[in-house]
Amino acid sequence: MDQTDVHLLMELERGLLFVPAPFEELGKKLDLTGDEVIERIRHLKETGIIRKFRARIDQRKIGITANALVAWKQTGNCNDDIGKLLALYPFVTHCYKRRPIPGRWEYTHYTVHHGYDRNQVLEEISKVAEQIKTQDYLVLFSTREFKRVPNVRIGENGGGS
Repeated sequence: MDQTDVHLLMELERGLLFVPAPFEELGKKLDLTGDEVIERIRHLKETGIIRKFRARIDQRKIGITANALVAWKQTGNCNDDIGKLLALYPFVTHCYKRRPIPGRWEYTHYTVHHGYDRNQVLEEISKVAEQIKTQDYLVLFSTREFKRVPNVRIGENGGGS
């Protein structure tokens, strides 16, 4: 890595601009062309300095404010693993299976739903419940968003994400 790579990484951590040619715009700050920026990112990824390169959309800025976590219990009515069924729905953005805590928390599956309003999200959840034949679920809407930070794993690549 050279100083240009260090500055490139600092700029990438701030995020790309939402413009037609974001790598060109970033390159202007670093005296590089857009193609040179892309090539440097590719090299940093190939050498393991960058583990992941992905987009994150600020959903609240585009009006997606109804965000819910749904906890599901797998009941005797459903012979299949409901996780496989839950993951098939296009409006389910995340799907997890966790061990229950007997007598305290019997929910085994979790889905995340995002929408423009709560009624839309509740209708989708109700549709899922009907199709997987369960009424044993809990909907938890978020009330605020906390600051998102990269995943930090101590001891991995110097402690960075």
